[in-house]
Amino acid sequence: MSDRVALITGSTSGIGAAIARRLARDGHVIALHSRRSADVGRRMAAELAGASYHQADLADEQAARMLVAAVIDRHGRLDVLINNAGEAIRIPHADLKAATPAVWRRMLDVNLVAPFLLVAEAEAALRRSAEGGRPACIVNIGTHAGARPKGASIPYAAAKAGLHHVTRLLALTLGPAIRVNGVAPGLVETPMGADWPEATALWRTRSPMRRPAKPEDIADLVAALVANDYVTGEIVIADGGLNLT
Repeated sequence: MSDRVALITGSTSGIGAAIARRLARDGHVIALHSRRSADVGRRMAAELAGASYHQADLADEQAARMLVAAVIDRHGRLDVLINNAGEAIRIPHADLKAATPAVWRRMLDVNLVAPFLLVAEAEAALRRSAEGGRPACIVNIGTHAGARPKGASIPYAAAKAGLHHVTRLLALTLGPAIRVNGVAPGLVETPMGADWPEATALWRTRSPMRRPAKPEDIADLVAALVANDYVTGEIVIADGGLNLT
């Protein structure tokens, strides 16, 4: 598998970094990405055999297009796309005025439009990958709030719910050459969730697993979906069972 290339967006910290390191251990060549933290990205690329780092603001349409082109130019192929980069904003669901049109546009642009654009740009390379005998693979990182009426804000949850449905639509559209699945984490121990003590308390008291996920928990699940050549169109909720309560 040493020649298979995986682009992981938002991969210099948290879930994305854990996915990058896990797929590297599984034998993939990793293309790292972030909007900022270029120094971290370059250090990670130096640590992972054959890896590269690419900086792009995915809310910028041209930058998103150039990201895929840069990865293919550097590595000559693309076999796996992990749409992990996202952005959340915390707004009480009852505070409708705070969920302004600008907030809605930002959440949709970053969490829904950008992943779709990357898939569209990567499609040709992913189809070429499938000519080698294995289907190519896309994994979109959503959220458990895209499957239940929860989450940091209504615009964020709705954007990720849209990503879940797009995942299923793309699985129908792109198969059998390209498999498309999603992982929907609940609270994960990352910088994004570190300053949300109410959510941490909820997971520690009400979820069957009695804790938030570690980034490695999500990375293991993504790696399993990447390794499996049959599963497609699935959204796997990974919230420690909180959705059962």
